[in-house]
Amino acid sequence: MKVLVDTNVILDVLCDRKEFVANSLRVFQCCEAQRVTGYISALSIPNIVYIMRKELDPERIREILHTLTMVFSVVELREGDLLKAAELPFSDYEDAIQSTCAARLRADYIVTRNEKGFENSPVPAISPTELLKQL
Repeated sequence: MKVLVDTNVILDVLCDRKEFVANSLRVFQCCEAQRVTGYISALSIPNIVYIMRKELDPERIREILHTLTMVFSVVELREGDLLKAAELPFSDYEDAIQSTCAARLRADYIVTRNEKGFENSPVPAISPTELLKQL
């Protein structure tokens, strides 16, 4: 199974978001153990650094990048992804980009806590909990 993991799931783990961290961490572990093939969009990396900027120094950023690239394959952004995302009926352009990357990958799912944001996605969105149930 191939999944694109949305930024919010990664931030659950990195920010230790108490109510979400357990299942999001299990998704990380499943990707690391190759029970599923996990991907993240290149867009997620600068978003993570921006959101966590007050807590990060250059060394911590390198550690996070090292960890993420060990666990997940990073999907590059292409010009076509950006243009296609702008055509999709999404209210959030970032979600549209994630969806476009997932579709190009032929991912089975987008793993996110924002399933409603992906209602118009050609790739179905499921929560970390739902993914874990399927495994």
